[in-house]
Order: sequence, then C-alpha cells, then structure tokens
Amino acid sequence: MIEETKAKSTLEKEEKAPSAVGRFFGRLSDGIYAVVPAPCYVLFLIGLLAAIVHVAACVLPGFADTFNQTVGAVVRLVLAKVTDVFPFSLAETLLLSLPVILALLIWSGVRRSSDKRRFWRFFVALLAVLVLFYSLFVFTIGCAYRGATLDKKMGITRMDITYSELYSTAEHMLQNTNEAAENVLQKDAESATYMGHTIAEMNELLLDAYDTVCAEYSFIQNIRTRVKPVAASLLMSYTHITGVYTYMTGEANINIDFPDYTIPYTAAHELAHQRGIAREDEANFVAYLVCIASEDDYIRYSGYMNMFEYLANALYSASPEGYAELMKQASPKVKAELRAYSEFYDQYRDSVAGSISGTINDAYLQMQGTPGTRSYGMVVDLAVAYYRYRI
Repeated sequence: MIEETKAKSTLEKEEKAPSAVGRFFGRLSDGIYAVVPAPCYVLFLIGLLAAIVHVAACVLPGFADTFNQTVGAVVRLVLAKVTDVFPFSLAETLLLSLPVILALLIWSGVRRSSDKRRFWRFFVALLAVLVLFYSLFVFTIGCAYRGATLDKKMGITRMDITYSELYSTAEHMLQNTNEAAENVLQKDAESATYMGHTIAEMNELLLDAYDTVCAEYSFIQNIRTRVKPVAASLLMSYTHITGVYTYMTGEANINIDFPDYTIPYTAAHELAHQRGIAREDEANFVAYLVCIASEDDYIRYSGYMNMFEYLANALYSASPEGYAELMKQASPKVKAELRAYSEFYDQYRDSVAGSISGTINDAYLQMQGTPGTRSYGMVVDLAVAYYRYRI
C-alpha cells in the first residue's frame, strides 16, 4: 500500500511538471515582463488598434470619413482644448527643447548601458513613445487623408481645366481682389497692406467666419480654438513654412513674420487642418471660403488675394502672355502688394533650410497618398470647379 501511494504521488508530480514548451514560454513571458514597463503594454495595444484603423481607412474611404468625423473629431477637440490654455505654442516649446531632450535621452541610455535589463526597458519605453505619436497621428488627422475628396463632399465637379476657364476664374478673382483692396490700409502707394488687428482679434473674426462656413458644410468640425503665433517666426521663415498644424498637441501654429495679407489665410488654413481637413489643396480652399465669409474687410481681402495668387501662378505657367494681359487689370494696391511680397521673400528664397523642409514635407505628403507639395497648388482645380457654374 505504501509503495502504491508513493508511485501515485510521483505520477501526480510528473503530470504537474511543465512541458519543455511551457517552460520556454514561461521564461519568454518572464523576460518580456522584465524589459517591458507595464504602461507600455497599453501604448502598444493602442498602437495595434491604430494600425488596424489606419489600414481600414486606406482601404475604405467611407470608414475613413466616419472615423475622422467621430473619433477623430473628439481626439482633435480634446487636444486642442487642453493645449489652448497655454498662451504660447507648446509644440514650438517642445521643438526648441529638442536638443536638451535628446541629450538627456542619450545620457540616460548611456547610464543604463551597463545593465542590459535596464537598458532594454529604457529602449522599449522610447519605442512606446514613438508608437504613441503614430497612434495620435492616426486618431487625429491620418484617416482624413484617406476619405472622400472635398469636391465630392461639396457636390462640385472637379475635371480637367481649359485655358479659358482658368483665365475667366483668375479674372473674376482679380476683380474681387481689386474691390476688396479698396477697403484695406497701406502706409503709402508703394507699400504692402497691413491688417490693423491683433492676432487675437483676427482669430475671433476667423472663428466667426468658420461658424458661417460650418453651418453650410457640416463635414467641417466647428470648434472654437486659437491659433498660436510662433515666437521664432523669423527663423521659421528660412524654412519657407508659413504655418503648421501639430497633431501631437492639436495646435494651429502660424508664422507672423510673413506679410500681413498672408496671415489670416494661413491661420484659416491651419485651423482647417485642426478641424479634420487634411489634404493641402482642400485646406487651402476651405481657408478661402472662410476668409471671404468674414465680415472683416482685411480678412476677405486676404482670402481673395491668396487665391488670386494661386490662379495667377497657374495662368503664368499656361501662358505668360495671358498672365501679362490679366495683370493689366490689377489695381495699383494689388500690384504694390505683390512687389512687396517678392522683395520680402527674396531674402529667404534660396535658403538651405527651405530646401530641406520642402523635401521633408513633400515626402510626408506623398506618404499620405497625395501628390506631395504640388497638392498646395491643386487648389486651382477646386476654385475653377467651384466657380464653373457661378461666373
């Protein structure tokens, strides 16, 4: 009886002993737990969800639009409202602090290099932060690149443009620009115009105009937030960047070093990104609609003037003679504005920083399924389509 009990006990122990596969996965689990900080599991799971959403958005435009106008709208709103409490650009502060942040990260990595476990935990934590940035991109603006195009949402027909359509649209825009220019201020007949508003005042006027446009087009998210002037705008000008929407912080940042007439239009453009309009030509066109919907003379002028420049540049590419003929109709104030802008831009035109930032931006935009930086100028197609049956 005793021997039988011992045999039975030994058999039970053998049955309870883990198999080789079990021991392997047990050690693997212990190893992963040792090098992966607990919060990182959550970030990696969010990253996996973001990747699934991103793939679905790339394949299904309808899903991309639905996600952009629901979950995306909530995430953008939360980020914008949280960072709105800061009177300065949080994104700019983080960017200017980047050398210090990188130095601290390198120092921390070196300190942990002698202990493999601590080093790998540090590396995994950095990877989790990058995954968080990717997730924020998908949940804020990433899906917006994959939805239906603006012309379909607005119910206008976008097609190949004839020269006569381009010329007539540019001429119509110049007439509106000339009329708007009559009500704006300039120091003298040869100077650029000036806005006469603070950035905060301009911001409120743009938000009021957004109320009008959002009432007509429900797919544009209607929120009240402020644009953030970049403190280092002078340095930013060397990059040829007039504004940027930073999805990580939800902020619409603008370069206030550029001439006044570009600022309201640029601000409206970045606010369009903040409201889920991702493609550059579409953000340009929404900015135009917002500016001309304003009750303020200068903001309307900014919208007409900037759109006229896009159309005029396209006309010049199609026919320098046609462009020269059209410019005969430009008012002295409009001509002075264009000359002043050219003189201003000459100091930054050949900037190395501008070439680098342009290349990076072009690559980023192409990764999102757009034609790259050429997409900014594609607003001409939208403008002609919009006015095809209106003029």
